Amino acid sequence: MAKLLFPLRNVPADEASEVRALLDRHGLEWYETEAGMLGFSAPGLWLRDKADYPRARALLDEYQAQRREQARAEAREREARGEHETFMQQLRTQPAYVLPRLLAMIAILAATLALPWWLLR
Repeated sequence: MAKLLFPLRNVPADEASEVRALLDRHGLEWYETEAGMLGFSAPGLWLRDKADYPRARALLDEYQAQRREQARAEAREREARGEHETFMQQLRTQPAYVLPRLLAMIAILAATLALPWWLLR
């Protein structure tokens, strides 16, 4: 029986290809499902044999730990060079992305603080 090993929704293409190569390199049988035309079904990498799951999960956990450390090291390097993106830089470069989210946060905060008093008066 098949078992879902790695959901592919919102996964970068390079990471997905590295996971596929990892599974192939270790001789694990797998197949991939797509999101479908409307995107309702879950894309993912599935193991054909459920018994391979513990070994595959251990390999995937090790891979993801290495990838996480690499990403953190790259972020520290960018920060040390002064190339990290600040909130104000992001606001200037992507105002259509930042402003609606900021306004939604303010609205939620205002509703959370004002609604109890309004209901209790």
